[in-house]
Parts: sequence; C-alpha cells; structure tokens
Amino acid sequence: MILVNTDYITGKEFEMLGIVKGSTIQSKHMGKDIMAGLKTMVGGELTSYNEMMNDARALGTKRMVEEAEAMGADAVVNVRYASSAIMQGAAEVIVYGTAVKFI
Repeated sequence: MILVNTDYITGKEFEMLGIVKGSTIQSKHMGKDIMAGLKTMVGGELTSYNEMMNDARALGTKRMVEEAEAMGADAVVNVRYASSAIMQGAAEVIVYGTAVKFI
C-alpha cells in the first residue's frame, strides 16, 4: 500500500474510492503518568508520551490501511494525522486520507 501526503503519485493515474480513516485512543498507566508529571517540573522530553503517540499513530495508520485494502485500494493519498487530548494522560489520534485505485 502506497501512502502519500500529496494529492498525486508521480507516474500514476487513479480513480478515487473514498475517504478512509483509522483512529485510536491511547493512555499511559498511572505510574508513567506520575513520572511524566514530575518530569514537567525539571523540563525535558517526555519519552513515555512520545512512545504512546508513536504507538497510536502506527495503530491508526494500520487501521486506515486495512480499511483501504477492504475497498480494493492500491494507495491512500492526502494522508493526514490529527490528535487531541481526551483527558489528562489520554490522547486520540486519527489518520485519514483518500483511498485510490490505479487505472
């Protein structure tokens, strides 16, 4: 599956099949959340939250690709990522784009 954040793929013509998306809501367990809270006092990278967001993006992307494959797509164009805080320590990530089939 080809994933691009442009509305074209060089050298390919395609028909649009429709919008596809994948999302997830992730959180860290209380121990990691407390440690991240303490880390904010001294500053620095919150690696446990980086890991959480990377995992969420990967899972959202996987779910989007599965939806595109179910439609018979060869690629997804205009791929975008968005995230939002659901509550303290939990975030939603949504990945979306347009499924296309090469002609």
